[in-house]
Amino acid sequence: MSGVQMIPAWVDGRLRPVEKLAVHLRGLRHQAISVFVMRGREVLIQRRAMGKYHTPGLWANTVCTHPHWGESHAECAVRRLKEELGITGLQLRHSGAVEYRADVGGGLVEHELVQVFTAEAPADLSVAPDRDEVMETAWIDLDRLARDSRCRPERYTPWLRLYLAEHREAIFGPVIQTN
Repeated sequence: MSGVQMIPAWVDGRLRPVEKLAVHLRGLRHQAISVFVMRGREVLIQRRAMGKYHTPGLWANTVCTHPHWGESHAECAVRRLKEELGITGLQLRHSGAVEYRADVGGGLVEHELVQVFTAEAPADLSVAPDRDEVMETAWIDLDRLARDSRCRPERYTPWLRLYLAEHREAIFGPVIQTN
């Protein structure tokens, strides 16, 4: 994507358009979205491309990004599913909001108010990752993902670890262990 992306961030108590990198350098609280595409108990995760300016090579949820200034959260979720993974036609369900603050390395801080969406995928869902965004994808059982993110946290983004550790039931419903 070319050009400077302006995202909604709070400055002096007001929501304003601020350049994305400046938001992360200053650790400003800002709007974001996260999407979890499910197939029963499995979730589609993505490994971030090595060219990403923070957390490259780490596993994250299906899609996580920031809306453009003036873009709705739902529009942003649909747009980024298509841009990052070539996914279209899913029925998104809003699963609530999560706020977190995390150091993502390189002097950058994510302080996000995230609108979370889930969607159920058909068995034949086609995934076509944009290699500038995503280096690989995987379907993984939700319980296995939660365990692995605790045992090997260095493989996962801070926000995915936080969603699984602190907000799992709010996002995915009652936790049912399927050992």
